[in-house]
Amino acid sequence: MHLSPGSPGVTRIFLDYLGGLARQAQSLYILGDLFEAWIGDDDDDSFHQKIIAALNAASAAGISIHIQRGNRDFLLGSRFAAASATKLLPDPFLLSLPEKKFVLSHGDALCTDDKEYQSFRLQVRSPTWQTAFLARPLAERRALATQLRQQSTQYKQQKDSTLMDLNRQTTDDFIRQHGHATFIHGHTHQPATHHHLVDNIPVERWVLADWQEDRGEILGWDGISLQRQALI
Repeated sequence: MHLSPGSPGVTRIFLDYLGGLARQAQSLYILGDLFEAWIGDDDDDSFHQKIIAALNAASAAGISIHIQRGNRDFLLGSRFAAASATKLLPDPFLLSLPEKKFVLSHGDALCTDDKEYQSFRLQVRSPTWQTAFLARPLAERRALATQLRQQSTQYKQQKDSTLMDLNRQTTDDFIRQHGHATFIHGHTHQPATHHHLVDNIPVERWVLADWQEDRGEILGWDGISLQRQALI
């Protein structure tokens, strides 16, 4: 979703969803990049506080909300989870339901063809880097986050799009390691349903859609099948 003040349409769709349709579900899983950027749980930005309040209200209404960290909001922490009444999930996470097993991930760790990105990812996920970053003043962190987003945009424009997709062999290995469970992820902004054959076992891989100013999309499980549903 990449929620930010600069995406009012996406924000409206998400808040409407939390206040309505989402409350028909038992559980909600958000697989990373809920926010365009997250510079630390001590951020007092009013926009972020509005999203936190909406998550808390939805949780109070009876939805169990689970959130993975993405490449844009990898600094989400325990203070955020407590304020929003949500649960932070490890990545990957094996979701075992009575009817089926799923493995959930943001997906960026499997884009192994992009060596430059993987090096950056390793750096910013290290406790040393995060401790140093969070020790900086909020204003400095905001400026650095803006700079990193600009660099990311330029980087994507210059890179071959295939480098930013999941590596097929890495993905097959990942599926094997997680018991051939149905794989659901985001990150690539290339919604599709892929069919893998791993150890002669057919496995589906569902890629979540990115949200636009005039539409969103959720993936729902009703105990029988996965279905995409558009939100406007």
